[in-house]
Amino acid sequence: MHLSCLLLLLSLAAHAGAFDLGQTTRCVPVPPQMSVCQDVPYSEMRLPNLLGHSSLEEAVPRSDDWRTLLHTGCHPQARAFVCSLVAPVCLDRFIQPCRSMCVAVRESCAPVLACHGHAWPEALDCDRFPAQDNTCLTPLPKHISAFSKDFPQPVCQSCPSVEEAPSLKTVLDALCLNDFAVKAKISRRRLPSADPELTVEGPVELIQRGPLLPYDTVSLIQRWLLINLRCALPLVRPGRAQLYLITGTMRATGSIQLSSLFPWLKKDMHIAAAARKWKHHKC
Repeated sequence: MHLSCLLLLLSLAAHAGAFDLGQTTRCVPVPPQMSVCQDVPYSEMRLPNLLGHSSLEEAVPRSDDWRTLLHTGCHPQARAFVCSLVAPVCLDRFIQPCRSMCVAVRESCAPVLACHGHAWPEALDCDRFPAQDNTCLTPLPKHISAFSKDFPQPVCQSCPSVEEAPSLKTVLDALCLNDFAVKAKISRRRLPSADPELTVEGPVELIQRGPLLPYDTVSLIQRWLLINLRCALPLVRPGRAQLYLITGTMRATGSIQLSSLFPWLKKDMHIAAAARKWKHHKC
């Protein structure tokens, strides 16, 4: 999440804290430009919304401030929580998120904000929302959420080392000291988009599988990039893609910690040689 977006997110406090649930509102279609809420199961929203935005001209750009946080998948109901605030369903009364839903989302998503040096916004103090009842959005029941795809608890880390033109020994040592090693291409969008700025492009090659599951590898690396943006953005210039050999370890929480990244350049023969030798190498 860009620092500017986070500052805008934090600036919502002035609006949200003063919002009056009894004020006159109107119903408007959820606009296609509000990309974070395109999958909500309704077509009309209330304005002013629960963050005090009185027009679509104000609400749409502010909804974009949440996009990168939601891309991290910090909680299965983070999108529903955000959309209940920025694009509340148009019924005869406001349907707020329950306090328990806010707490569940905060506990999973606040660590992502902390990775960028920010606390959970005061505007979203969970005590401002009603206790669980029949008039607010509740968290998913445990017997339902158990069958949904649970993301590992978000954890940020100090930036891993990035070494160009490493020696053969350096690469082999990195393979020996870590749980896994993958060959992956990281791309960065040139212009803002509804999609993540950094993505893992195409399939990844498992040089050393370790505890990684092939079908989870791309999503784990993708999530690391989004949570650790301050480390990830310098890896690729805007509008470009870069191939890397990535080594790391698996945390007990199910997330990954990257230890070293080696730019995999055509002229760099040591990385390719290490990948070939690894199957028969004794640490």
